[in-house]
Amino acid sequence: MLDEFLHEPRVAYFSMEIALRNEIPTYAGGLGVLAGDTLRSATDLELPMVAVSLVSRAGYFRQEIDAQGHQLEHAGTWDPKRWSQPLDAKIAVTIEGRTVWIGAWLYVMEGHMGGRQPVLLLDTDLNENSHGDREITHYLYGGDNVYRLKQEIVLGIGGVRLLQALGFTIRHYHMNEGHSALLGLELMRRYTYSVEEVRPGEPQYDLPRVRDLCSFTTHTPVEAGHDRFPYDLILRVLDNSFDMQVIKGLAGEDSLNMTRLALNLSEYINGVAKKHAEVSNAMFPGYKVHAITNGVHPFTWAAEDFRQLYDLYLPGWCHEPQLLMRADCCIPDASIWEAHAKAKKNLIEKVQSLTGISLHPDIPIFGFARRMTAYKRPDLLFTDLERLKAIARKQPFQIVLAGKAHPNDENGKQLIEQLHAHARDMAGTITVVYLPDYDMALAQSLTAGVDVWLNTPLPPFEASGTSGMKAAFNGVPNLSVLDGWWIEGCIEGLTGWAIGDPAGMPDGNARALYDKLEQVVLPLYYNSDHSGWIRVMKGAISKNASYFNSHRMMRRYATEAYSR
Repeated sequence: MLDEFLHEPRVAYFSMEIALRNEIPTYAGGLGVLAGDTLRSATDLELPMVAVSLVSRAGYFRQEIDAQGHQLEHAGTWDPKRWSQPLDAKIAVTIEGRTVWIGAWLYVMEGHMGGRQPVLLLDTDLNENSHGDREITHYLYGGDNVYRLKQEIVLGIGGVRLLQALGFTIRHYHMNEGHSALLGLELMRRYTYSVEEVRPGEPQYDLPRVRDLCSFTTHTPVEAGHDRFPYDLILRVLDNSFDMQVIKGLAGEDSLNMTRLALNLSEYINGVAKKHAEVSNAMFPGYKVHAITNGVHPFTWAAEDFRQLYDLYLPGWCHEPQLLMRADCCIPDASIWEAHAKAKKNLIEKVQSLTGISLHPDIPIFGFARRMTAYKRPDLLFTDLERLKAIARKQPFQIVLAGKAHPNDENGKQLIEQLHAHARDMAGTITVVYLPDYDMALAQSLTAGVDVWLNTPLPPFEASGTSGMKAAFNGVPNLSVLDGWWIEGCIEGLTGWAIGDPAGMPDGNARALYDKLEQVVLPLYYNSDHSGWIRVMKGAISKNASYFNSHRMMRRYATEAYSR
């Protein structure tokens, strides 16, 4: 099966997490779903790639929430044999002075248009390894700093070695976030000057050649969010054959900063939205950070009824999503409303089955679902409960929430508890539902079935955000803070609505949210003929979905990053 992928050079796409399908829990959130959409679009566009990630047998975690809103975590194990095939090749890396063997599973991503892409899931659960080493690839984002470093050695160094052992010809390496930056060290080991080429005092590594081969996408606009490892840990865990002075020159003198290492070993660097590129250029002076705004996979995130609608009126949209720009003039209003009504009905049925709570099909549903952490501000909507209730008494609405907090994020867990407390306070006036165990399948139902997608991050900490793009493919307008992709996507009153201003003062944004809700959004929804609302739905499709898709994103990567 592997032979079909070895006949042409490929781009190697390295990501710590990747959402291959809902049944395979090798992803924690937006970064992994983006990685999956990247591969799905590459598959549709027949762009030769090979993805490299970890098998993460124990997954991230399955979320249970008790009656008081306490998050309970359960293992999300899966069996690689069900979805992938073991490969014969094994390679070794040195960790803490020991030889650690790495094998891989081959998962073949099959696109709906007939394309196929290989995904290598690295695995240390081999008989040759000790018990502790067998668990290196078990837990996605689990363990301590030592465990994380071991995982990143396996991903970066092990991934490059395994690609070579399997016979892949790699024309370019794409690092999706800094977790895989150690692949640059392996490339440095591979590409050195011959003895006669080295002049006294110059490094032996062919750094220009390594940089030529690498691209780096950064996703984190917060300095604290970048992986750092103290050098005493590096000296203890990493293979000691590397020149530490050279590494310090590339990754930082005080600690090994994976982002700095990736920046210094990549010729092409990009952020994931225009604003994020600006923020990153300020964070990393001396580097040119380009902007390739994220997108989502068209076929995956358009609900079935919208797919059929687009197939009928805009044939070819799956390959050329830009055809969706004609949606505002080519698709009848009644057809848009009917497709949305079916998606909303499906969501209402799912909410009923998961929680026993009944939502009303004629009352607008506001959706908010993402990783539960402080800067996402999931509690902004509930800043003034009395005003929120007063708005709802005149113009009723419903709220559906979902999202996981990282097991070590106590503040995030407290936010989930607070949201449940708010739901109890709202009972009788506003129906508020919190759906547990947010995953791809739930995201598909939510982004298609709600009437408005809400996003309230604290600027400028939202690098991009993609959930609102998924909503747009289903004609769901965004009501969002101007940060990340929404700065580019918001056409006020046409694709959705902005909350507040880019400065993002929390109190001001809460007032702005209530004002927009009370004076603009709800009155438009309750207009008797829905024509104004459908115009915004069409605007979301024609102006946002037509552009903020991963086909456009991958064409940008192919022509600007991979063609160097």
